[in-house]
Amino acid sequence: MANASLHNHSHNHNDLKGRNLLISIFLNILITAAQVVGGLLSGSLALLSDALHNFSDVISLIISYIANKLSKKEASLQRTFGYKRAEILAAFINASTLIIVAVLLIIEAVKRFQNPENIESKLVIWLSIIAILGNGFSVLLLKKDSNYNMNMRSAYLHLLTDLMASIAVLIGGLLMYYYQFFWVDSALTFIIALYLIWMGFDLLKSSTKVLMLFTPDTIPVEEIVKEINTFKSIKNVHHIHVWQLNEDETHFEAHVDFEQNITLTEFDVILSKIEKLLFEKFKINHVNIQPEFGKDDIKDVIVQD
Repeated sequence: MANASLHNHSHNHNDLKGRNLLISIFLNILITAAQVVGGLLSGSLALLSDALHNFSDVISLIISYIANKLSKKEASLQRTFGYKRAEILAAFINASTLIIVAVLLIIEAVKRFQNPENIESKLVIWLSIIAILGNGFSVLLLKKDSNYNMNMRSAYLHLLTDLMASIAVLIGGLLMYYYQFFWVDSALTFIIALYLIWMGFDLLKSSTKVLMLFTPDTIPVEEIVKEINTFKSIKNVHHIHVWQLNEDETHFEAHVDFEQNITLTEFDVILSKIEKLLFEKFKINHVNIQPEFGKDDIKDVIVQD
């Protein structure tokens, strides 16, 4: 019953994530359309470029939504892990595009700084307020899940990009309208872009580590080996692999050399203790142990397959 309750909770939470992504997609489509019209009417390249960034966010949100849906599909004989890596792949793609968008923002900021444009400031101000409200609401929708899920974090960062860019446009519009300061928008955009490169690179690095099957930073392999070697019947732990399938599943596999030729029943007792140790102390929730006795093989902790 407990497992069924946990499954239902996870299913409902995934549905909520999907709903929040759909709302964000709809809002960003509306914002993009409004900015295109406003940019053409006002002659503002800043608004048109912001519309382009919003459109790239729509694409990123769609990628995140599809990945969220795929991650819930059941495993099969052809896909024994299902699509559990779909959200990690989406995070990698979105982090890459986030960095590209940030670089484009820097190029545009430099161009606008060198060639300030005379635009219809009032229209820019009102459209930027609409964009701030829409993107701000979307950011709030995704903020909670962004702390626990790379895919949602990538979508959140894309929306945060547009929120900050819209705030920059608003500040620039106000200063242009009242004080004819044309350089502020460019300066703020440049600072925002640098922040996004920093955040995007961090997400890109994290998603790459999972895709490349690197050992999670929080898993101390040497300490795990010492802990398992303290078991009386265990002679040696070797040929270890630790990786994340996704952010919810951390896998551990190893060869365990026993002092005696124990029975399967005895092995099951020891295996249960190892599983309990790895889960409670290191949050590893998938364990695969290959028992050995007197086998002549390499006994190194890490063995290149």
